[in-house]
Amino acid sequence: MSDQKGVTIWLTGLSGSGKTTIAVPLAETLRQRGLKVERLDGDIVRQSLTRDLGFTKEDRNKNIERVTFVAKLLTRNGVIVICSFISPYRARRAKSRQEIGEFIEVYVECPVETCAERDVKGLYAQAFAGEIENFTGVSDPYEPPEDSEIVCHTAEETVEESVAKIVAYLEEHGYVPA
Repeated sequence: MSDQKGVTIWLTGLSGSGKTTIAVPLAETLRQRGLKVERLDGDIVRQSLTRDLGFTKEDRNKNIERVTFVAKLLTRNGVIVICSFISPYRARRAKSRQEIGEFIEVYVECPVETCAERDVKGLYAQAFAGEIENFTGVSDPYEPPEDSEIVCHTAEETVEESVAKIVAYLEEHGYVPA
């Protein structure tokens, strides 16, 4: 589809909330419709584009600044960009929204206790024990969105329900054909 409208779908939430778990089938669903889709994921980006950064507030903001630049380029070239990043700070997310323009914020809401139960790497246990500094939601703040376009409650919804909610929004707002 050559007249595809570009948009960035920004999934934000705590580690383990389900951002990537939603992003992967969302991307596949959109690709099956013949749409151009790129997925930018926190773990993947930190192995390449931002491997030089740590987890201080300044480094987290620089990480999101770089991702925003890439998402902006892709979006303006008619690609649906799915970003899955903790992106804990409201001000930085607002700046990303402003820079990208076509921007849909999806709050992947999940209680920290549920995120900790899902944590296969044991990072939450280490953070609760004080062994990891600057861990979002434990020893570093997470500022939940106050006015996101979509909220996925992943402790209560299935992955399919969350994906369907996002696709329905995209259809209703003319980003993808119904």
